[in-house]
Amino acid sequence: MTSSAPRSSPLALTVLALLHYKPLHPYGIQRLVKDWGKEQVVNVKQRANLYRTIERLNGEGLIAVRETERDQQYPERTVYDVTDAGRATARAWLEEMLSTPKQEFPEFPAALSNLLLLTPGEMANVLGLRADALAEKLDRLEAAMAAEADRGLPRITRLETEYLRAVTAAELEWVRAVVDDLRTGALAWSKDQLDALAEGPADQ
Repeated sequence: MTSSAPRSSPLALTVLALLHYKPLHPYGIQRLVKDWGKEQVVNVKQRANLYRTIERLNGEGLIAVRETERDQQYPERTVYDVTDAGRATARAWLEEMLSTPKQEFPEFPAALSNLLLLTPGEMANVLGLRADALAEKLDRLEAAMAAEADRGLPRITRLETEYLRAVTAAELEWVRAVVDDLRTGALAWSKDQLDALAEGPADQ
């Protein structure tokens, strides 16, 4: 174990959580992430990210090599198991992530803070495109929820999809309202207002 506390991440937590069920090699972890629909919340498209995370967890003593599988059809595969320290760390990470909202810096709010680079018409157009994309995402999430229910999966396994659906629906409603306000003129401003904001408060 390193002297510093292990650094949490969504992917690291997911790896530890999956290894609670059974020992797995990296490809098995990647397959389970996809099969269980967790690719909606963790990024395993780049396998290198998964291997780096596994290497870090192993170096921190949170997982350990269980065995090396040898099969003529596949390259050697290292199978990992979660350690007692890994079980305790996963629980601590999970409790913190669930209980404490984290200050994050996603792209969309940053873009919103710089929208004045566009004209009202341009804003309405690009946000309209986002609304279309959100509507498609919402349809996919609702289809995924229906498929999960049809498979008889308990609700506990669908909570992340429920959350993503709720957040997507709320964002779609807000974006559509802003687009409507831009197109009707309810959301408007003048160059004088912007110039005054740029100058800041007048000197006393």
